[in-house]
Amino acid sequence: MIGVIDTSGDCAEWTFPAEPGAVRTARHAVRDALRGWALDAAAVDVAVLLVSELVTNSLRHASGPIGVRLDRVDGAVLLVEVSDPLPDPPVERVADIEDEGGRGIQLVACSARRWGTRRGRTGKTVWFELALPG
Repeated sequence: MIGVIDTSGDCAEWTFPAEPGAVRTARHAVRDALRGWALDAAAVDVAVLLVSELVTNSLRHASGPIGVRLDRVDGAVLLVEVSDPLPDPPVERVADIEDEGGRGIQLVACSARRWGTRRGRTGKTVWFELALPG
């Protein structure tokens, strides 16, 4: 893992190798950063859960490094971005009751204030925003 937390305390980013431990390592890094920013415990839990879902999607579908970026905007919004080299955006689908997977993007859509995807030069970024308690 390569990580950077800026000195202003409003941005953090990491790059994780596409290997099985990436999800666990990303969860720990995000949780530690958000706790360091003294964010509300509920907001930390939601952010960690959604990062876990998006990193899992990247790990399953992409074959390269996974980027995670946190940006605290004006102390009111947490912007989270997860990037990977696969250019195709994730598909939000309705999972059947018997399905083992397929709920990650649905969870992001239900839990985040806003979310979306964008293509980059070397892949895509899935992002979401959480409102921070004031």
